[in-house]
Amino acid sequence: MWAQLQKVKTKPGREAEILEVFEQLRAFEQADSGLVRTTLMRSQADPDQIYVLAVFESEEKARAREQDPRRQSGLERIRATLGDVMDGPPEFVDLSVLLEQ
Repeated sequence: MWAQLQKVKTKPGREAEILEVFEQLRAFEQADSGLVRTTLMRSQADPDQIYVLAVFESEEKARAREQDPRRQSGLERIRATLGDVMDGPPEFVDLSVLLEQ
């Protein structure tokens, strides 16, 4: 398995909109994308800091998902919303899953 951690800073008070965006993303997720699960977390120290952990079957499937044309039209609409809600670009960390219990 492979995972990616995203660190997203939202503009103050915009957390609900980020949650809506991720609900929209789930609506057009393809069954064969390789996505195993997505977990959204908020920092207790900074409520405007959101972390997203996406776990995939493999890095290859995750990278193919990024280029999947079936997702592109939905992503275009979501990018505009994210631009209004986020306070800067997200940070990404790629992770190899060593153990899951």
